Amino acid sequence: MKRTSRDIRTANRYEVLRQIIAASPTSRQELAAATGLSLATVATLVGELLDLRMITEVGFEDSAGGRPRGLVAVNTSGGALIGVDIAETYVHVELFDLALNVLARADEDVRPGENLPAQMVGHVAAAVGSVVAQAGVEGARVLGVGVSVPGQVDRATGMSEYAPNWDWHDVPLLDLLTEHIAYPLYLDNPLRAVAVAELWFGAARGHGDAVVVNLGTGVGAGLVLGGGLHRGVSNSAGEWGHTTIVLDGRLCRCGKHGCVEAYVGASGIMLNLRELSPDSPLLHPEDQTATIAALAAGMRAQDPVARKVVRDTARYLGVAIADLVNLLNPEVVVLSSWVAAALGEPLLAEVREAVARHALPRPMSTTEIVLSPIPTDPACLGAATFALEGALQSVGQRSAKRTTPARSRTAPPS
Repeated sequence: MKRTSRDIRTANRYEVLRQIIAASPTSRQELAAATGLSLATVATLVGELLDLRMITEVGFEDSAGGRPRGLVAVNTSGGALIGVDIAETYVHVELFDLALNVLARADEDVRPGENLPAQMVGHVAAAVGSVVAQAGVEGARVLGVGVSVPGQVDRATGMSEYAPNWDWHDVPLLDLLTEHIAYPLYLDNPLRAVAVAELWFGAARGHGDAVVVNLGTGVGAGLVLGGGLHRGVSNSAGEWGHTTIVLDGRLCRCGKHGCVEAYVGASGIMLNLRELSPDSPLLHPEDQTATIAALAAGMRAQDPVARKVVRDTARYLGVAIADLVNLLNPEVVVLSSWVAAALGEPLLAEVREAVARHALPRPMSTTEIVLSPIPTDPACLGAATFALEGALQSVGQRSAKRTTPARSRTAPPS
């Protein structure tokens, strides 16, 4: 789709604010250098952000032989953003200030079989209400709510087109959420959310080409190519978890056989354990979180069954990541989400070894494989940036005297 001048202006405003968040306080000259925009354009965009009270003037710094440079910084009290991470076993919600510092958190457990859209919406609405109450913010200060939901998502319509783990097809999730949440809503997929979180604050920061591997109940890859988020023509890029790793292999929940997710997702890891040791005390049937936690504890205790399961899982994961390294030649591959965080360094060491065995030497020599350093939920953090982007777009629409609906019907232009 061809971008309009308004789209470009919104994207530039968003990029300038992103740089201010990353490097507060900063000068207009530094922003021009960081964004590649002209100083005059940056000065205009900074003026707009000051008018919106998203940033504030914070003094001056000396410049070599010239007049002191004015400094700007994020106005942390200028608004609040909410990020929602809907997963197969939980709903996690975080409320942020404009510098994307976490002010409040709330969790809702999702029980097995509790996967009807109305049930998920109820969990989200309860958790959003909780973080707003905890933070004590006025409703008017909430600029938007970014919602990360697994599966294939149409950002423009707010439709969950296909979520195989729940057998959702064309669920009007944005409409359902709007009945319970009064703030502007922006829907997207966790692969995009975790990639943006790493690009802004994590291991992908400063890198033009990166892959963020999302390891949870579901598996996928968020792609940063050429310095920006890669979505694909239908916002479906990154469904690497549903690429084939074993011909005629295990049945995956997507209905295909031999998918990456069937071997390295949480349920796949449980099956790896069950096949190796059906009566293992590490196995907690129907409880993914407890099983992964038990494997992590077993690794720390040098339990041979835990070590074998993690090694086997890393072998499958390493082959699949080697394909990404050969195909995309990224600077960094980041292991993210709750399974990666739980299994941590032992999994990382095994994965590095496996990737080195299977990737071509030249692309592998320039690729670093790391754990996500983000201390909070990366999907919530990334979802909050979608809300920020949407808020800036809404400002642009209002300035163009267009009517902005109560919820997002136009996807932000990233």
